[in-house]
Amino acid sequence: MSESEKSTLELIHAAAIAEFMEKGFQSASLRNIVKTAGVTTGAFYGYYDSKEDLFAALVGEQYNYFMNCFCKAQQEFADMPPEEQPDNLSTTSGECMHEMLLYAYKHLNEFKLILCHSEGTRFSKLIDEMVEIETKGTHDYLEVLERLGRPSPPIDERLEHILITGMFNTFFELIIHEMPLEEAEHYLKEMRAFYTAGWMKIMGQM
Repeated sequence: MSESEKSTLELIHAAAIAEFMEKGFQSASLRNIVKTAGVTTGAFYGYYDSKEDLFAALVGEQYNYFMNCFCKAQQEFADMPPEEQPDNLSTTSGECMHEMLLYAYKHLNEFKLILCHSEGTRFSKLIDEMVEIETKGTHDYLEVLERLGRPSPPIDERLEHILITGMFNTFFELIIHEMPLEEAEHYLKEMRAFYTAGWMKIMGQM
């Protein structure tokens, strides 16, 4: 890519971030983005096919990194010997969420776009996707407890969904409100302790 092409892309991206931040994806105007960037519509379509492609170019890398990190932690926990899983319940997920928090703080604009301004794109389903993955992980862990002779009492699926969704919403509040990182790290640690203790109680492990 030539320097002029790089410069043009940077102008488009800067204009797009400002437009999406102000109006959200659905209300954002491609015409305004092009005008603010000082490029022609033809020049824009030389880089992207649509507003959707442009939004994906802004946040896709960060979204994928985030989800891959989360899925990797889930898999690492699932791959542990069953007898080791109860003692590592909070450690593995805690380390993963801390890494995700640090990454999000390095890419605040991208994550604010994903969390607050992505309605109408596939990226708006971030929390839903994480809840689905976490729910499956929870069910797998309940089976492990059963095999270990430490079965959990039945858990209402609606309550389970509410609690898991609430956990992720709490986590993302730290990012949305751009709390000072040191405070966010402290709150994350407290949040993890709170939810871990709550789940252990519900699962009959306390």
